Amino acid sequence: MRPDAGEHLRYEVCDRLPKPLALGLGVQLAVLCINGVVLMPSVVFRAGGAEEFLLWGVFASVLACGVSSILQAARMGRIGGGYVLAHGSSAIFLAVCVAALSRGGPGMLATMVVLSAGVQLLFAARLSLLHRILTPIVAGTVVMLLPVTVMPVLFGMLNEIPPGAPEVASPLSAGVTIAVTVGIVLKAGGKLRLWGPAIGIAAGALVGAALGIYDGARVADAAWVGVPVGRPPGLDLDFGADFWALLPAFLFVAVVGSTKSVAIAVAAQRLAWRKPRAVDYRAVQRALAAKGTGNLFAGFAGTMPTTLFAPSVTAVEVTGVAARGVGFATGLVFIALAFLPKLLALILAIPVAVVAAGITVTMTMLFMVGMREVLSSTGNPRSRLICGISFWAGIGLEFDMVFPTFFGEFAGGLFSNGMTAGGLLAILLTLLTVPRQSRLKCELDVNALAGIRGFIERFAARHGLRREVVDRLDAASEETLLALQRPHEEKWEDAEPGDGERRALTLTAHRESEEVVMEFKVGVIGGDQHNLQDRLAWLADQGGATVPERDISLRLLRHLTSSVRHQQYHNTEIVTLRVDTAARRGQSGRG
Repeated sequence: MRPDAGEHLRYEVCDRLPKPLALGLGVQLAVLCINGVVLMPSVVFRAGGAEEFLLWGVFASVLACGVSSILQAARMGRIGGGYVLAHGSSAIFLAVCVAALSRGGPGMLATMVVLSAGVQLLFAARLSLLHRILTPIVAGTVVMLLPVTVMPVLFGMLNEIPPGAPEVASPLSAGVTIAVTVGIVLKAGGKLRLWGPAIGIAAGALVGAALGIYDGARVADAAWVGVPVGRPPGLDLDFGADFWALLPAFLFVAVVGSTKSVAIAVAAQRLAWRKPRAVDYRAVQRALAAKGTGNLFAGFAGTMPTTLFAPSVTAVEVTGVAARGVGFATGLVFIALAFLPKLLALILAIPVAVVAAGITVTMTMLFMVGMREVLSSTGNPRSRLICGISFWAGIGLEFDMVFPTFFGEFAGGLFSNGMTAGGLLAILLTLLTVPRQSRLKCELDVNALAGIRGFIERFAARHGLRREVVDRLDAASEETLLALQRPHEEKWEDAEPGDGERRALTLTAHRESEEVVMEFKVGVIGGDQHNLQDRLAWLADQGGATVPERDISLRLLRHLTSSVRHQQYHNTEIVTLRVDTAARRGQSGRG
């Protein structure tokens, strides 16, 4: 993680915002997302031959995005990431949703969305089983590919000129939007910088209105308050041939979409704190659970699935505000827009080129967020190669430069999406490079130390490790075991309540180049102890200062290892140690 990653941050995730500022930023984020929230379901219902359900589908989509955005910010139990994670309609579901509408109508679509939401909830609950696959390299690669898949659409929107409008109307209004936004973000200070994207879009809309491309008639014709005619279509429980033909594609896309959401949830955490912290995978699980819950709502309401929207991450990068109050405000704005057609029309009347320009500015920063995630990884050169191959393969497939005829037909054209193809390739390559591991299962207790020492001795003998390395592995394992076994009454400051007793320990070890990687996987009941990785970073900041007696063992652990990574999931904690097998060249204890 970059040391200065949070220097620009004005409000951390837990900070309280003035209500006018929260509402203003919520409106701003909603404006950045609303075009996708409304445009995507309208495309799906028109292409699927269900125009009679169009207005209801758009209404339900905006409502579902509002409910999901509030769930994310609220963090109720194990639902909600607790970060600014606005929702929008899921673009990767477009093709399968159109197919469902074409083959079985809105009822078939509702059934498929509900089932895919169930897969997302299962994915969230079992995320700890996938920690070796969904690595920072995979997450960063997917985030880097998101702008790649979106930019062609945005560039196409920039070139749209309404009939009868001057040819300079769209380029000029889009240029003003970009110039004003970038100028404010780069040059302005204080609170004015927070409003950069909104001011830029407003400026572009004013220029568009002066040139006659703002759709004022749409605003005039819309009602002030209302609900479109229609109702949820209900579930199609016929389970015919079309159902079984569509089900695998929906479930597969749901898994791919969840992988993308993991990347966005991780990126949101990276930007939410002034001081870098280890990723809390419990928050990632809660974010995925909120997404699945929101999609259950979307399915029963009769619209397409929603997903974590990338602009909510890049908006934090632009504005420097990560307070979750913005997430609440964004959700409320969506809900209000669903029931206020006049206000929704006011936003939809903004020229397409202006909206595209505003989103383009924020999306350019998303690539850097993904790159930061990749560079923050402690992965070896093979991991970086995985990123490079997957990224360029994704670009090649996105722009039909790699066997377009084959991939255009294979799996219904699913792999013609660069983000999907690149993400899956990154996962496949990661699976192929998972090394063979030695494994030991025991109880998490000091009495297990003898068995762990024997395990290390056998591992060292197979790999020809020097005695000095064996001693470091032995000492590091003992300190890790003691740290994980620390009684709940000795919690570190700002740890959350509810530490539970630990049961079983699974210890694995493998060799990677000049390092031994040991992984301690512990089953936890109600576990919520402070992250060891964060604690080690705090010790590094203290330098030679006196530290509490209880942290002496952690300082020793930092001395013995080249890195420590602590991943916390619901009911599972995983501590990964890397111990240098070459001649000692310093200790960093970095995460």
